[in-house]
Amino acid sequence: MITTFIKHSVKDFASWKAVYDDFTPVAKGKGVVEEHVFRDPGSPDQVIVTHAFNTMKDATDFFNSGELKEAMENAGVSSAPEIWFGEELKPTGY
Repeated sequence: MITTFIKHSVKDFASWKAVYDDFTPVAKGKGVVEEHVFRDPGSPDQVIVTHAFNTMKDATDFFNSGELKEAMENAGVSSAPEIWFGEELKPTGY
C-alpha cells in the first residue's frame, strides 16, 4: 500500500472542500482507495490530505493527471503542494 501526504494552502476551505468532494469519483477511478482530509486548527486554510493507492504507479499516475491539476486550480489551491509518498511497512493498532 502506498500512502501520499499532500500539504497545501487554500484560499477558502469551504470552497476547496466542495470541489474536492466533487472530484471523489475521478479520484476513485484513478486508483485512490482511501482518503483523509485534515486542516490546521490554528490556520484553517492549511490542508493536509492523504490518499492511499494499491501501487506506486497508480499514485504517480494520479498526481501527474491533468484532471487533478485542473481541479486543484478550480478549488483555489494557493500554494505549491508538498507531496510525500510512503510505503506502509507494518500497520499497528493499539
